[in-house]
Amino acid sequence: MQPLSPSDRTLGDLLVDRRVLTLPQLDEATALAEKWHVRLGDAVLSRNWVEPAAYYQAVAHNYDLPFVDMVRYPPDVSLLDVADSEIYTWTLTMPFRRHDGRIVIATAEPGPETVLFARERWGAQIEFAVASKFDITWAVQSAFSDQLSHRAVYQLAERDPEMSARRVVTSPQVMTFYALITACLVGLAAAPIATLIAINVAMSLFYLGNFLLKGILVSVGGGRSADADHAIAIAARALTDEELPVYTVLVPMYREPEMLPMLAQALRALDYPLGKLDIKLVLEADDHETIEVARTLGLEGVFEVIRVPPSLPKTKPKACNYALGFARGELLVVYDAEDRPEPDQLRKVVATFARASANTACLQCRLNYYNANENWLTRMFTLDYSLWFDQVLPGLERLNIPIPLGGTSNHFKIKVLRELHAWDPFNVAEDADLGIRLTQKGYRVGIVDSTTFEEASHEASTWIRQRSRWIKGYMQTFLVHTRRPLHLIRTVGVLGFLGFIFFVGGTVL
Repeated sequence: MQPLSPSDRTLGDLLVDRRVLTLPQLDEATALAEKWHVRLGDAVLSRNWVEPAAYYQAVAHNYDLPFVDMVRYPPDVSLLDVADSEIYTWTLTMPFRRHDGRIVIATAEPGPETVLFARERWGAQIEFAVASKFDITWAVQSAFSDQLSHRAVYQLAERDPEMSARRVVTSPQVMTFYALITACLVGLAAAPIATLIAINVAMSLFYLGNFLLKGILVSVGGGRSADADHAIAIAARALTDEELPVYTVLVPMYREPEMLPMLAQALRALDYPLGKLDIKLVLEADDHETIEVARTLGLEGVFEVIRVPPSLPKTKPKACNYALGFARGELLVVYDAEDRPEPDQLRKVVATFARASANTACLQCRLNYYNANENWLTRMFTLDYSLWFDQVLPGLERLNIPIPLGGTSNHFKIKVLRELHAWDPFNVAEDADLGIRLTQKGYRVGIVDSTTFEEASHEASTWIRQRSRWIKGYMQTFLVHTRRPLHLIRTVGVLGFLGFIFFVGGTVL
């Protein structure tokens, strides 16, 4: 355990003196802060004991600094730079105003480290004020709404256009497609029987190759070592709270206010220090009902609402890209609103990353359904997911074939995610695309023996819409990553290339 700093001990006494906390609450918060190796404020805000404004006003008094309400009094935008927006949210420190020739720096975490950082960043002519971390996040969203929205949509397309589905089909691909159609038409005109036989043989061979590949994947994936999974479970339990990194959880939602209480409870149930969770509820700015429910629920201070400005395309990957700029963790996971991850999932991921190769950038957890027995269709869904996540994806991992990620429970190293410009907002199977892109960039995707449960659709119409979107996304992913076939072979290898062609292309066909 790490004992509290003198400033935190003084702050704790002040919180009791001001009747912000009771003495038993202070004792509990002190114990949690020492156990988790976090600031006292992180422990306090992980509980529903205080209003954030009251807590940060006490922090300001403790450091003999003014408290500023950045919602009522926004910062001077002339002092801000959009290129530094992630620095503001990462450090919870940003320029606020000019005062008597000095720059006032607003911070939610005053202390020696913040003073040193601010002087290096903005010079010696500065003074400090305390602001709520929620106000700082809101100030960044308000000041740079248009720029951050543009970045969320176009960053990948502008910086790595060959990997973006903004333009799905290129001119060489169109020419190749027309050449194949022309060859087929000429063949049908000149020798229809021979042409039909040739097409039939080609299709049959492709189907056979796809069938054999999936059979091999099931066989190889089913042989995954139970001993290795058991060792990871033991290593996860052995991790102390102090060893665990700050973990960002992104939950993109749209018009799902009824899911918020259950979601919050599922995240509280995670076997992970709440003071080290950075949970972002990613909501569209026009989703007033869900925003209002989030505001009135009285969620702990580890929950933050990120309002995504209206823009097109209105997709989940765009929302996640926007929220990524406010993430403060070393690792990041994306959950859907209905997800119920196993409690030890984050610990298992940390333990797996610790044992994995340095180029492992993403870990995919298994997905399955908690309503398997609702009707025949949900049982079929469960069989489908069990085959896919328990056998096929582990088979891809063992054969070093690019893994198309599932739609949720993907755990990333944030540094790599930002390096690759995150998700493609123009691809409706953005996670599958990102899994292929990670492999092409020299990173590895692994599988973790931990399951996230979600709700299976019990209606055929919903299933058809869902699967149609998946197939459309696989089409986009296939076209994007076959633009440069030689580059794909060089980056993923011959086996990886054939696996991608048969697995992604074969699924579409």
